[in-house]
Amino acid sequence: MARVGVLSFSDGRPFVSRDLEEMNRSFQDRLCRLLEAEGHEPVAPAGAITSAEAARDEATRLAAAGCVCTIFHYAVWAFPHFSAIASRFAPGPLLLFSNVNPQYPGLVGMLAAAGALDQLGTRYARAYGEVEDAAVRARLAGFVRAAGAVGALRGERYGLFGGRPMGMYTAVANTDQWMKQFGVDVEHIDQWEIVRRSEAVPAQRAEAGRRWLEQKAHVHYDGKQLTPALLERQVRAYHALRELIAEHGLDFCGVKGQPELTNHFCTMDVPEAFLNDPYDWEGPKPVIVCATEADMDAALTMEILKHLAGTPVLFADVRHYHADLGIFDLVNSGEHATYFAARSLDPDENLARVHLYPEGFYFPAGGASVHHLAAPGDATFARLARRDGRYWMAVVRGSFVRFSPERDEALMRQTTYEWPHAFAQLDCPADRFLQVYASNHIHAVYGDRVEELRAVCGMLGVDFELLA
Repeated sequence: MARVGVLSFSDGRPFVSRDLEEMNRSFQDRLCRLLEAEGHEPVAPAGAITSAEAARDEATRLAAAGCVCTIFHYAVWAFPHFSAIASRFAPGPLLLFSNVNPQYPGLVGMLAAAGALDQLGTRYARAYGEVEDAAVRARLAGFVRAAGAVGALRGERYGLFGGRPMGMYTAVANTDQWMKQFGVDVEHIDQWEIVRRSEAVPAQRAEAGRRWLEQKAHVHYDGKQLTPALLERQVRAYHALRELIAEHGLDFCGVKGQPELTNHFCTMDVPEAFLNDPYDWEGPKPVIVCATEADMDAALTMEILKHLAGTPVLFADVRHYHADLGIFDLVNSGEHATYFAARSLDPDENLARVHLYPEGFYFPAGGASVHHLAAPGDATFARLARRDGRYWMAVVRGSFVRFSPERDEALMRQTTYEWPHAFAQLDCPADRFLQVYASNHIHAVYGDRVEELRAVCGMLGVDFELLA
């Protein structure tokens, strides 16, 4: 639920605004009922804005009420300077909305206000139509969800454990730009803290985590790359990360891993997977976005998607394209959350499909790789990237698919079998995708979040590009 500000604007001439007061209120009430039906709490003044003083005072009141966004509402002609003044105080993001009311020039008022805000360099979105229309309802609801996601980012802290991995420019972002554009602070923490804190995790706690994994998932010990002691080390690393996240007040994070931890300690696959999951061996918990290879723009993309969908978010490499099937095999050794195995909030359902395999030759320190195949379903894929310092977001609709168990096995064995997989069918020609897409990493959630991402990008000053 979000608290949404609503300001209805009117004519500044008292003899006109008095006659329009009841009409304005009726249209505003319809808008507020829609917001309530969507589960939100509208905050609106009793009457329409008819003076500069009211524009300032009522907009300030919405900010004090903690609204995550403001809808500027136009049912009649409204003096544009009221909107300009209110935009200086009202909590953004802003949406300009005009009802269908042809007897009165509400649309004229909205367009006049839009032109004024354009001249002021104020970001906003627009909508027009009957609030009862399904498309209009979807537009308004999507705007509020997007505004909630943008608002949730402000003041968040990202924990960067380690630094740039294996020369990846796309994994490192400018911390000044993050604060200026997204309102996110970055805390740098050495990976040694994970190792050091792991040693202090009580033995019984580590053992309890290992036994839970053995009971719920399929663990394949080999006596070398994966042993009970190594699995307990990964459990200890998970608890160390949770402790550091709490201590530093982190909202999301990324772990470099390679090569220091993967060569000399253990892989972070288990810790990363369960940070991103809505549960661990100690019960339900919040989803904590954690990007492998400390990929900052991956983590930020995932955090936005998490705020929109309220679910775990996929992290994977764009590993291989099966041209005969028209699918990408998305594979990565990192934190492909176990949620995706059955698309369930119940760990029993997911972990019944999860195998913990010994890590391969890339990671001599050993540990468990969290193997499973993403459950089928429509999905939205996205990634923040930068062109000459300017952010843009690649977005593509698609779906996760499965075939027969035998074919799924054969396809997974064509790449790195023990890692997690997702077979993705994108609503975009492979040639276009591979010509435009600007990272080895990709992220996704179930469902269609394209228009919400478009709105988020508009609010954040990020260029939006739908690949199709």
